[in-house]
Amino acid sequence: MSIAPTKAKLKPWKLYLDGKWQDARSGRTFTTINPATEEPLCECAAAGAEDVDLAVRAARQAFAEGPWPRMAAADRGAALLKVAQLIEKHRDEIAELETLNQGKPIGDSSRVDVPLTAACFRYYAGFADKLEGRTIPVRGPYLAYTLREPIGVIAAIVPWNYPLLLATYKVAPALAAGNAVILKPASQTPLTALRLGEIIEEAGLPPGIFQVITGSGRECGQAIVEHAGIDKIALTGSTETGRHVMQSAAKNLTKLELELGGKSPNIVFADADLEEAAKGATIGIFLNKGEICTAGSRLFVETKVKDQLLEKLVGRAKKLRQGDPLDPQTRLGPQVSKEHRESILRYVETGKKEGASLVLGGGVPPELPRGWFVQPTIFDGVANEMTIAQEEIFGPVLAVIPFESFDDVLRQANQSQFGLAAGVWTRDIKKAHRAARALQAGTVWVNTYNLFDPTAPYGGFKKSGFGRELGSAGIEEYTQLKSVWIDLS
Repeated sequence: MSIAPTKAKLKPWKLYLDGKWQDARSGRTFTTINPATEEPLCECAAAGAEDVDLAVRAARQAFAEGPWPRMAAADRGAALLKVAQLIEKHRDEIAELETLNQGKPIGDSSRVDVPLTAACFRYYAGFADKLEGRTIPVRGPYLAYTLREPIGVIAAIVPWNYPLLLATYKVAPALAAGNAVILKPASQTPLTALRLGEIIEEAGLPPGIFQVITGSGRECGQAIVEHAGIDKIALTGSTETGRHVMQSAAKNLTKLELELGGKSPNIVFADADLEEAAKGATIGIFLNKGEICTAGSRLFVETKVKDQLLEKLVGRAKKLRQGDPLDPQTRLGPQVSKEHRESILRYVETGKKEGASLVLGGGVPPELPRGWFVQPTIFDGVANEMTIAQEEIFGPVLAVIPFESFDDVLRQANQSQFGLAAGVWTRDIKKAHRAARALQAGTVWVNTYNLFDPTAPYGGFKKSGFGRELGSAGIEEYTQLKSVWIDLS
């Protein structure tokens, strides 16, 4: 089925440790799989605790003794700018590699993920020499000022839904601030993280300041979060994973930044542009086949326009082309793994058992017998208390929930353990601002959905995590603040 790749590097991959490509000490490897064909892609080294310890020691030495934290901030910026340029140079190859490994459509990889990755490195390259302290007007004959300094050794642990982009959200600001970074990609999708290691090596960053270590979460990931030599862990993952990482890191009091799950409300008022709202709701749930933390998986629609909007939404969903993710016309690729597809289908069955009305999809597309595909799925008549409205499915499954009034929908929207994002569709500017202020979410989109930019901070409320990525807040997360007092008397 798959269109043959022309640029992607499919080869055995080693660990990138201390500026060298090395086998795991155990010699073990694991196989990465193409989710569209269920066929092997390549072998990757399977790191264990010994490899993790070597990576931490190399990072500690690079941070404590190497040039990276000590060089002029502008020179760090210049090095990261070169990384951005190399990513842009190899855009097509990197996009193919991401699509082959993750299953996302090539149009998304080439027009969104890779360009935004380069833009993120470019943004933080420019920010490297703009981290400033402040003078403080303290009482007495003293000069008091603050310094922003790098934290030290950072472990960046990223999931499989946006393997390269979510790594960049952590790696770029951490490096710009002068830290040493160990990147641990998900075992399902390590390939673009490893390719990033090659690019950073080509850009000339000092050995040990950036490393890529691949392996299972159970062994490699656990060794990282328990290691006393890690100064901060930056994780994107499920709320359950975040809770486990907190527990494991607690004994070392390791600093944490967590971007976790979501069950985002996307609210359509009767006065909205329904055509645009249907388009936005489609993007909100079916982008990246629903494997996105901010998915607008709870679609609240004012009762008087629900049927009208639902008709438009179903029409749009039926037109989404599903199939080979390397085909530029494909809009819906396969889920990342067989296990994840089975989890999504179990949620569909739960929705039906709890009384929701399945109006579209709900199964495996019969025309795609190979690959881990799930049909675009829409439930109507969903109550906000149902499982499919409260638990993160992380797939192309939309729950449509009716509401009667502004107060009613804000109450329901906030009845969730999550608080990552939300959407509001209305022509009433006062209503938009009132809703944006009342919604318990780290990001609120008005008359649009799923927009991101390196300049705009991103993160969650409640059990969606803490800390912020992107923007000035994103780089400050990788610094520690020092106060200096000087007696002038």
